[in-house]
Amino acid sequence: MTNRAAVIPPFQSFLEEHRIVVYRFLLAQVGPNDADDCFQEAFLAALRAYPTLRDASNLRGWILTIATRKALDSGRRRQRQAIPVDDVAAVADSPDRSAEKEGFDRVAARSGLWRAVQTLPPRQRAAVVHRFVLDRSYAQIAEAMESTQETARANVYQAVKKLRERKDAWRSVDDELERSLT
Repeated sequence: MTNRAAVIPPFQSFLEEHRIVVYRFLLAQVGPNDADDCFQEAFLAALRAYPTLRDASNLRGWILTIATRKALDSGRRRQRQAIPVDDVAAVADSPDRSAEKEGFDRVAARSGLWRAVQTLPPRQRAAVVHRFVLDRSYAQIAEAMESTQETARANVYQAVKKLRERKDAWRSVDDELERSLT
């Protein structure tokens, strides 16, 4: 019995099959402002490397690994760079957002959890998104983040611990507000 490599589909088919999961991952990982750029960078990197692929058995894992790297790069870049804005209110209310971004913004605005996830360190945020948004195993997370399974577990554990601490802090603030209003 020989181990045959899966046939590599045309790049357009690959893109169509994986674009939604990659974009959702990037929305959750970097937010709506940077998701488009990371998405383009990830698929451009994939396009450059596509001719050298030998096996198509795990294309989803491969593109999510690339997307994870691009998301982490975006976080590093954002930390190093200030973004000057003349009128914050005008930029925040900009009407040129896509429907998917607006949907993400509505969900994020109502969900303290998503705001809290966005404040996590980039590697912890990536691990949480892989684990709970994409429902990936720790082995798959480790592969995508180019780390060990133990590191993937530690990143998820630390992120969940921070999220629980913030939830408890918010709960105590809510309780205090309620007491002051009665």
